Amino acid sequence: MHDWIDAQVKANDIVLFMKGTPSFPQCGFSGQVVQILDYLGVPYAGVNVLESDDLRQGIKEYSNWPTIPQLYVKGEFVGGADIIREMFQAGELQGLFEEKGVQNAA
Repeated sequence: MHDWIDAQVKANDIVLFMKGTPSFPQCGFSGQVVQILDYLGVPYAGVNVLESDDLRQGIKEYSNWPTIPQLYVKGEFVGGADIIREMFQAGELQGLFEEKGVQNAA
């Protein structure tokens, strides 16, 4: 599972491990991160951790982070919903995308 997660993180500029899908988030925290990413207009891959217990546990071990959602940008773990929301409100998330060379609409 670790290798599969690693491949997803490396294959996508932005990947969100979440409960549900970008079009149908199944928890409020995942929904918040989806709204932020959609607002910023960045392309991202959404991975539904509810599809597999192994995946849900595996992503927590991969990042050493206990909660979902988890956002990765250019292979780097950025954080969960609270961190993403705080970074967005402070303008830091937009800066991170620019620094990493990710196009965004903001």
